[in-house]
Amino acid sequence: MSATIRVFDPALCCSTGVCGPSVDPELARFAADLEWLQKQGVSVERFNLSQQPAAFAETAVVKEALGRGMDVLPLVLVNDRIAVEGAYPSRETLAALAGVVVKKLGI
Repeated sequence: MSATIRVFDPALCCSTGVCGPSVDPELARFAADLEWLQKQGVSVERFNLSQQPAAFAETAVVKEALGRGMDVLPLVLVNDRIAVEGAYPSRETLAALAGVVVKKLGI
């Protein structure tokens, strides 16, 4: 069974980090990492609190986590279980969570 990665972002103007007057390099990196993960065949869904609040309210584990405060965002769920909270994980961590093997090239 393949993993499904669901990301619940705090309220943002966009998920890529390239909107507005300054680019957030962390958001840009994470968006690229999610795109890479999708190219590996992993199902990825992403929700923004300001644009899709119903997804936060309808997902029990997210609603429960938000009871501890907004600093739990972003939340990364793997098959509806919280895997990472309060940070955007690296590509290597995302790959491990999704069960994707990352091959390093030898020098």
